[in-house]
Amino acid sequence: MIEVKNITKRYGSVTAVDNISFTINKGEIIGLLGPNGAGKSTTMNMITGYIEPSEGEILINGYDISKKSQKAKSQIGYMPEGVPLYSDLTVKEFVTYMAELKKVDRKIRKEKVEKIIEQTGLKDVEKKLTRNLSRGYKQRVSMAGALVGEPEILILDEPTVGLDPKQITEIRTLIKELGKTHTIILSSHILSEVSQICNKVIIINKGKLIAIDTPENLEKKVTNNNGTYVTVEDTENKINIIKEKIPEIKEIKLIKENEDGTKQYILESEANVDLRKIIFTEFAKENITIFEMKQADSTLEDAFMKLIEGGEK
Repeated sequence: MIEVKNITKRYGSVTAVDNISFTINKGEIIGLLGPNGAGKSTTMNMITGYIEPSEGEILINGYDISKKSQKAKSQIGYMPEGVPLYSDLTVKEFVTYMAELKKVDRKIRKEKVEKIIEQTGLKDVEKKLTRNLSRGYKQRVSMAGALVGEPEILILDEPTVGLDPKQITEIRTLIKELGKTHTIILSSHILSEVSQICNKVIIINKGKLIAIDTPENLEKKVTNNNGTYVTVEDTENKINIIKEKIPEIKEIKLIKENEDGTKQYILESEANVDLRKIIFTEFAKENITIFEMKQADSTLEDAFMKLIEGGEK
């Protein structure tokens, strides 16, 4: 368990993190989100013990990261952004070196290193120098370094940045698998990734905690309007009178005009209204041909943008 209690971090007159508190329970996969400069990297660095908070306390499985740092840090495996590796070491040498730094018992060190190399899919490249690896394999080596010492908590900073689609899928699959046995904090700019992997999201903006909830609940909370996309052929431009015909519609917005002469609109209504049957009936009466109709899905990106914009007002 991670308990963050009223932590603040100041750099001179600048407050990077402003009195935030949250709890992460054992076995959760948490997405830590925020725009650039929001304070999420500072928060992650305080949780790992890399920097100390100006105020407040952080408990890692009951150990204060400032007062009992060695005990607290032994609970954490950290995968930093940018994949900093020792380029003159082979994969196996690097993982072994990390095991030595983390004081893994010499009697079982070789066995533990082999296990982690297998777990992270590095067996085929274990004798290669890390500098000669693809970006995807480098990410795996960095993750292997975080896993050494069998920490209960993993902190992964932008683990899929710079990867190709195949590599991203592989790393996401690995994170999900690790989530079965570890508590994970994941920082990412790819909101769809957070939505797929994480069961809870923490959003920070301008050093303040904006929201903490499941991705599903965040999406529901910020959905004030219910959107229905329609692609139509409307030669007589009768879309303008549809709003009068269907009072449930709050707003009609043109999204795009297609080369075949059709147009796509979004029709917005209250969240609890399903417009589809009404649209089908009224559009037919007005001789507006519907080529496609679908509900607009609310995404974590929508929730994120609305929460950030709301927090800045």
